Amino acid sequence: MEYLDFEIPIKELEEQLDKCQVIGEESDVDVTETCKQIEKKLKETKKDIYKNLTPWQRVQLSRHPNRPYTLDYIKALCGDSFLELHGDRNVKDDKAMIGGLGKIGDQTYMFIGQQKGYNTKTRQYRNFGMANPEGYRKALRLMKSAEKFGLPIVTFIDTPGAYPGLEAEERGQGEAIARNILEMSRLKVPVICIVIGEGASGGALGIGVGDKFLMLENAWFSVISPENCSSILWRSWEYKEQAADALKLTAKDSKRIKVIDDIIKEPLGGAHSDRETTFKAVRDAIIKNYEELKNLSPKELVNKRMDKYANMGVYKG
Repeated sequence: MEYLDFEIPIKELEEQLDKCQVIGEESDVDVTETCKQIEKKLKETKKDIYKNLTPWQRVQLSRHPNRPYTLDYIKALCGDSFLELHGDRNVKDDKAMIGGLGKIGDQTYMFIGQQKGYNTKTRQYRNFGMANPEGYRKALRLMKSAEKFGLPIVTFIDTPGAYPGLEAEERGQGEAIARNILEMSRLKVPVICIVIGEGASGGALGIGVGDKFLMLENAWFSVISPENCSSILWRSWEYKEQAADALKLTAKDSKRIKVIDDIIKEPLGGAHSDRETTFKAVRDAIIKNYEELKNLSPKELVNKRMDKYANMGVYKG
């Protein structure tokens, strides 16, 4: 188990509890009451820490190495029914962007999302979840296929941004993202977007236009990462915490200014602390929102989606 800086008090109490239990098992000393007291203090400490998280601490949680990624959600939701589809039919198959068909119950969905790696090798393989233009073009190809067959679309957003390399720009990174935003705004099937971790910049927007936009409680959504914002404004990464607060990037802030529609609650300690509960919450959210959209006609879907985004940006402090 890996712990973040602000989780050190939890780590210390869990180590105390483990030692207490070992003493009880290896000796005749009755440590039941002591263990209960430590467990009570551990529970209170967890509640106190996770109830008062700062924006920067939520950013840290969204990047936790044990946090579930797109494929984890898809496998938990669809089981063996998921069929991954590859390639943009133009350049190559971008491993940072995955997509395919899968079922939740009796309903088939087209799932699309950025995929990060679990270790050095897979992080390089997945390009740290940063898609190239062919990744966004693959996503659009799959969305158009879903539209053709009348299937709802679910996108999982988890990226530090689109890949900024020279070759990506040469192949039209900006155009690919802009094209996706345009085409997603007029898809004639229900589109549900969920930020499961990081939702940064155009990398998130490239698969982030939908009828319903949801965020996990400890995810974030912003035009720029706190570190990059800090380096631009203060010429240093040292002010990343201040930048995170100023960007209003948390799920709560996004809901308040009506950038998103709803927040999916996470278990105490974050999505990685209880994966099954997190998967169930996401599954329930997808089903609930699809039920609200499935009876709308294609024309109604497009009109409502266009109105939703046209009304954004009016803000009174």
